[in-house]
Amino acid sequence: MTVPDAPPDPAPATVWRARDKALPLDRPRILAILNATPDSFFGAGTVAAPDDAAEHARHAVAAGADAIDIGGESTRPGAARVGPDEQIRRVVPLVAAVREALPAVLISVDTTRAPVARAALDAGADAVNDVSGATEDDAMLALCASRRAGLILMHRLTTPDRDSYSDEYEREPDYGDVIEAVRAHLADRAAAAVAAGLARDSILLDPGLGFGKGVADNLELVRRTGVFTRLGFGVLSGISRKSFVGRVSAPQGEDLVPADRLPGSLALSVLHLAAGARVFRVHDVPEHARALRAAWSVLGRAPG
Repeated sequence: MTVPDAPPDPAPATVWRARDKALPLDRPRILAILNATPDSFFGAGTVAAPDDAAEHARHAVAAGADAIDIGGESTRPGAARVGPDEQIRRVVPLVAAVREALPAVLISVDTTRAPVARAALDAGADAVNDVSGATEDDAMLALCASRRAGLILMHRLTTPDRDSYSDEYEREPDYGDVIEAVRAHLADRAAAAVAAGLARDSILLDPGLGFGKGVADNLELVRRTGVFTRLGFGVLSGISRKSFVGRVSAPQGEDLVPADRLPGSLALSVLHLAAGARVFRVHDVPEHARALRAAWSVLGRAPG
């Protein structure tokens, strides 16, 4: 009996489209973090006033950012949930201010709630960064499809208010095979998005580093990023200053506080680039832009 050949992998993603914006994935791209939350795990990039948001975004773009990610609910482990009305109050004025200041820049809103996404898209956002993988609000996929918005789908094990830092689990999550678990989840969520009407090139996948994974899980997800790129979507890297970075950067397995995690973040981001990630959500735009540009001067050249 002849066993049929497995279907070929989809072609590699070459662009991320979000409404009338297009971000070619022909080199590393930077998504600068702009938080409208008082309780983020790292304060850099946190603003509250629209004028400050516009100025922060201008500096980020001048330093090398390709897009701005604005969020009104912290996703750090242990953070309290924030309702849609408060998220809208926090993020919509910032989205509007950044859009007015930078008409051409791609703006994403970091939310799991469709009412927040709708208000942000009305104010000028182009994409939604949904850390629930569009599982928390059933209206999210249809909304993004109807607005031709870009969508970032992330894997997480549980909601942040019930999660722990990667290096602080009393008992680490047991996936059996973390790569296959994350791959299957992201493939399922991407298929649901396409079925809802989203174009494939409007979708980015995020393996959810630091979200419900132990330190070793996060490192393995970075190492084996090719498993996710072979799904045919661009891959987003969310390494910046996370707890597992501090754990593996310090001597003898000690921890480093978020303020001391920049060197490790740069090193692991470069390795994630080499493994196949193309969009990098970061706090420190100038440093990441330089490190990724230098790495790409080697990685982006054809061998020979």
